[in-house]
Amino acid sequence: MAKLNVTYICNKCGSSQAKWGGQCDACGEWNTIVEQKSNPLTPKGLSKKRGQKIELVKLKGNEKPRPRMRTQIIEFDRVCGGGLVSGSAILVGGDPGIGKSTILLQVCAALSYKDNARCVYISGEESIDQVRMRAKRLGLSDANVELASAASVRDIITSLDEGNSPTVVVADSIQTLFVDNLDAAPGTVSQVRTSAQELISLAKQRSFALFLVGHVTKEGNIAGPKVLEHMVDCVLYFEGERGHQFRILRAVKNRFGSADEIGVFEMTDAGLSQVQNPSALFIADRENGISGNCVFSGIEGSRPMLVEIQALTAPTAFSTPRRAVVGWDTNRLSMVLAVLETRCGLSTSGHDIYLNVAGGLRISEPAADLAVAAALISSITGIPVPAEVVVFGEIGLSGEVRRVTQSGARVKEAQKLGFNGAIAPKKHLKPSSEGKEINNDLHVIGISHLIELLEYIRVKGKKT
Repeated sequence: MAKLNVTYICNKCGSSQAKWGGQCDACGEWNTIVEQKSNPLTPKGLSKKRGQKIELVKLKGNEKPRPRMRTQIIEFDRVCGGGLVSGSAILVGGDPGIGKSTILLQVCAALSYKDNARCVYISGEESIDQVRMRAKRLGLSDANVELASAASVRDIITSLDEGNSPTVVVADSIQTLFVDNLDAAPGTVSQVRTSAQELISLAKQRSFALFLVGHVTKEGNIAGPKVLEHMVDCVLYFEGERGHQFRILRAVKNRFGSADEIGVFEMTDAGLSQVQNPSALFIADRENGISGNCVFSGIEGSRPMLVEIQALTAPTAFSTPRRAVVGWDTNRLSMVLAVLETRCGLSTSGHDIYLNVAGGLRISEPAADLAVAAALISSITGIPVPAEVVVFGEIGLSGEVRRVTQSGARVKEAQKLGFNGAIAPKKHLKPSSEGKEINNDLHVIGISHLIELLEYIRVKGKKT
């Protein structure tokens, strides 16, 4: 019997090492290296035996693409690029209890109701009775969804690769599945990679949409090798606080649509309900006349969205003030504070600063710089930002306000929700619209430097 080769694999990045160590040399993570045994390749590499000749075809084919499968859950279809593509593999990740299994069960039920599609839900974590309990709670007990509780990839493939092909298959979760000829525990790098590869290959052959549910690490990344995200066609992340009712489904990779597209859902007793006008919901509870509050007009994917940014500053006696941020980048907050102090003379070194994006949404675009600065100036000076004004713009290190993309869509969204003013980068405005009304409803105020924003808020405070 051939002696087994022993290699050491990092569960974080998938790199191999000659011996075990406490820290991975490739990614620097601790306690992620596990032992893996495999049969040696004899002989090494490919033999001299010739393979089969592959068929080469023209780039432009005669076959018509299959229509997308629409689930009638508009927010979900938006994130997927307009619906599901036959033969695609979709990886869904998120924190425990965020709603991954719930939304996928609702998607299967919606497809079975609409197109009488054959949907298969395979759970490696829960029993059939547990899945039925969730379906009963969601009011989906009558949906034509086939259930199974299995973890062996061999058994799953044997069951799916015969007879009538399914339309949609859900594997919940990929970390619980295993291939029986691998000497490794479920959830390890080799098991996750091989299990996903086998299921994705079957999905391409049988032309069904495959959903793989993935666990996430404490940093929020999908557990397992990074190559898993490269193997699939679409990667979706579920975001949101467990104590908050809003959930954000974000596409970070999509071969069949735009990335960074989001869908907004609300967690209710009957499952996840879609929110088709999230702007109105995110700013519904804001209070007017309170210093430190500002409405930001942002772009999430292809849709404009209004959110409220809240800032609170409090004097501190400690030499190192506290900076607490929820929903935004801490490093970017430090940059905005440094620009305010250096370029505008607004001292923040003696204050604890708390910044919050209301509604549980996380903002990453630089266009939020100006809105954050407006909220900070308002909190420090005690002068409220006008309630009927939205703010957007990027701030440079010299204090200049830089142009941002899709300013027209941002302004239109604000106008649609009843706002009559906007503070925007001056360079991005057309000469005919600077300081003038647009459609007789919305007044755009163009600024080129951060100090102009400070003067604007001070002037408004004196008038009120």
